[in-house]
Amino acid sequence: MSVVTIALMTVREVSRRRLVLALGVLSGAAIALTGWGFSRLPGLHDRGVPLSPADVTLISSQLLIFVLFMFSAVLGLGAVMVAAQSVSAEVESGQALAVLARPIERFQVILGKWLGLGSLIVVYAAVATSVEFVVVHWATGYLPPNPAAAAAFVAAEGLVLLTLTLGLSVRLSGITAGVIALMLFFITWIAGVAGAVGTVLHNGPIEATGTISRMLLPSDGLWRGAIYNLEPATVVAAASGSREAAANPFTSLSAPTGAYLAWALLWVAAVVALTIVAFRRREL
Repeated sequence: MSVVTIALMTVREVSRRRLVLALGVLSGAAIALTGWGFSRLPGLHDRGVPLSPADVTLISSQLLIFVLFMFSAVLGLGAVMVAAQSVSAEVESGQALAVLARPIERFQVILGKWLGLGSLIVVYAAVATSVEFVVVHWATGYLPPNPAAAAAFVAAEGLVLLTLTLGLSVRLSGITAGVIALMLFFITWIAGVAGAVGTVLHNGPIEATGTISRMLLPSDGLWRGAIYNLEPATVVAAASGSREAAANPFTSLSAPTGAYLAWALLWVAAVVALTIVAFRRREL
């Protein structure tokens, strides 16, 4: 019961911050702006000839991937910012002592905060992507083949960053934990791009760099899953065998395997467990 209570308290505390309001307002503005842009696509001409429905679908699918990348980056940044201060700020201010003086175990604090912050990430990913999909469908008639799966992968990417940052914040200051988490996020993404290039060039060491990075931090592998579920089957089929498409950071020719998804789930559970152990050993 304490875990649920802490989770609800975490949700209320974060919801009162101006960060959430700013995130909501900016996300709404971004959706409105992108919706206006998508609405212009059906009226465009190529050398005086109106774009065909197939061309509109192709362009819409690729632009939507860029838009979802923006949302995933914003979600990741938001997850890092709120998680970085979740534990470290309470320890530094002495608030953690007041909470733990009650019959509450330290593992309940970590689990409660993870559940509270994780629920906010899932809600944001679900609402932002759903509204964006509806707007794009209204503007162009295009809808991704698997919108629910794409939204789930975006949310999972945010949960991975939340888990990493929460674990770092137990031992490090909020700013330090946030900076490290963001650096690892972008390093993993770049390593994933390099790994794709290595695959195209049949360069084993570079390809292994991408594979290892996705195992150490599953954020990029999950983002690739979101891309795959945003691409029409015709685009995937046309890009198969293309070296340029395989090296494109905004193209994914295959979905993450079940084994990789199981590894991502295990990774989150293991990092949460390590966070609990580290928090138990920390002097308050």
